[in-house]
Amino acid sequence: MYEDRADFACALADAAAGVIMRAFRRPVEVTDKSDSTPVTAADKNAERAMREMIEREFPRDGIVGEEYGTENAESEYVWVLDPIDGTQSFIAGVPLFGTLVALLRRGVPVAGVINQPFTKERWVGVAGRQTTLNGRPVQTRKCASLDRAVLFSTADKTMFANADDKKRFDALRDRVKSARYSTDCYGYGLVAAGCGDIVCEADLKLYDYAALVPVVRGAGGEMTDWTGRPLSPENDGGGRILAVGDARLIAQTAEVLNP
Repeated sequence: MYEDRADFACALADAAAGVIMRAFRRPVEVTDKSDSTPVTAADKNAERAMREMIEREFPRDGIVGEEYGTENAESEYVWVLDPIDGTQSFIAGVPLFGTLVALLRRGVPVAGVINQPFTKERWVGVAGRQTTLNGRPVQTRKCASLDRAVLFSTADKTMFANADDKKRFDALRDRVKSARYSTDCYGYGLVAAGCGDIVCEADLKLYDYAALVPVVRGAGGEMTDWTGRPLSPENDGGGRILAVGDARLIAQTAEVLNP
């Protein structure tokens, strides 16, 4: 049902990659936005390229973008764009960033792309279809308990600036087998590919997570808020997001995060 638009989402990611790779590991001017997060010309130009394509091909669709805001949000179909998720990694030359492209239908993510243009890895998730990594189906792995789980998180001082969030995240970190940081969207791709088990993050916006939902769910995982409730148009967890590869981890993780 969404195949044409899923293919178009990949074309959007290709267009963004062309812009991004011309700037990666080269001198780049960095400015701070009003929320103190960094932005580069590559972020802005990549989003502009994607928006122009959408406006040509699907002029009635809405757009939500990190850099240029919202248009036609009431449309049946809305594209959600994060041109460089992980700008700090991009600036530092670390290939843990990615372009996120999501398609919402009536507020529900029905297709999502995570594209890492340097390593040339692309996850594609579409409702009703198994997630693929570079065209091959991927599956989350089994993990029955927290003490066997690998945890990913961006986990910088801004993500857990709220002291209560930090305390609850630290409690989860202390229960898992190991934790890896600064993964941004890449960590969700690794969970979908069966290389990790949990992503726990806070202060996320729609453009940070919308593309991840079809990818994780299509690989057999689940995305919820910190209480374990599935994400939906009515519930975004206040930006407190969990992704798990094995549904048995949902209740265990939520119990630790909500003592």
